[in-house]
Amino acid sequence: MGDVVLMQGNEACVEGALAAGMRLYAGYPITPSTEIAELSALRLPQEGGKFIQMEDEIASIACAIGASVAGVKSMTATSGPGFSLKQENLGYAVLAEIPLVVVDVQRMGPSTGMPTSPSQGDMMMARWGTHGDHPIIAICPSSVKETYDLTIRAFNLSEKYRTPVLLMMDELVGHLREGMELPDKEDITIVDRPTVKYPDPKRLPYHMKKGQLVPEMAPFGMGQRYNITGLIHDESGFPTNSIEEAEKMMNRLMHKISDNYEKIKDYVTENLEDADVVIFCYGGTARAAQTAMEMAREKGLKVGIFRPRTVWPFPEKELEELSRKVKRIVVAEHNYGQMLLEVQRVVKNNCIVGFVGKWNGGVITPQEILAKIEEA
Repeated sequence: MGDVVLMQGNEACVEGALAAGMRLYAGYPITPSTEIAELSALRLPQEGGKFIQMEDEIASIACAIGASVAGVKSMTATSGPGFSLKQENLGYAVLAEIPLVVVDVQRMGPSTGMPTSPSQGDMMMARWGTHGDHPIIAICPSSVKETYDLTIRAFNLSEKYRTPVLLMMDELVGHLREGMELPDKEDITIVDRPTVKYPDPKRLPYHMKKGQLVPEMAPFGMGQRYNITGLIHDESGFPTNSIEEAEKMMNRLMHKISDNYEKIKDYVTENLEDADVVIFCYGGTARAAQTAMEMAREKGLKVGIFRPRTVWPFPEKELEELSRKVKRIVVAEHNYGQMLLEVQRVVKNNCIVGFVGKWNGGVITPQEILAKIEEA
């Protein structure tokens, strides 16, 4: 293993991105994600990369998209109001199948809200923020080390499936400082997009072999000129009004994620072997949930944790199976109940679902979670 360092969550995001191969960051400073921009400005030139501060959030994601089209692994980071502004170009990247990592260090909202206060209020915007039917992958780290590791995974998934991937951090994790051990470079798995290095100029840019769901990508400047559009398009890359082509394309976009659910899903469990009550949590809220579980266990209560690290696609198969084995699931999150609705949808009447939420800029405490557990 490598060096042991004291690092902030936002800093770990940058170092993980660099390890994954990020060589362009385009962004606009916004609390509580600003440290990601600051460290990227320092570190990218040291690694032969480029940092650019754009005039706004819309231009930032557009710049990152353009760099990715040219074959450069790219990232942009923001918080709530900026994440709202990025949504149109996020949909563009989904439809044009452009690899990209978008980091959202969530803060209390709506609107400008409370810029330095924790929140997990963007989880439904992550799933449905850009208009139209579309797939999305969204990842939530709960520690500094996980931020490093899952940033690398975000790039790998983005490259493998040619899609934007969201790293849904929150203020608690972004500004958390912890010691962590950096892995040796040779121990890090890196995935690069399927690429045509010497394409035939006449090659259809979105052509795929039978059964293939992710087209190979020819970076601009490598010998093939082709059209990229946010309109529904056929294999040539040019727009089409054909309903058959539209259905074909939309089905493929959906299935390249849904058909790979088993490879994309990622969750952590603890003490589920004998659990009667399970705390469902993610991101920074997991720290309070962990302590609440330990406090409950000391009192003789059989409590476990189910923590998705990939929240979209939602781990519904595993949660539904778990709900048949336990008496209660308590959802803990820093919002008005966004993922609570997903848990209720999946669990149905299999078990009781409780909720501990906070949406006032404060922090959920272990005692508040424990009190909800003890209600029964």
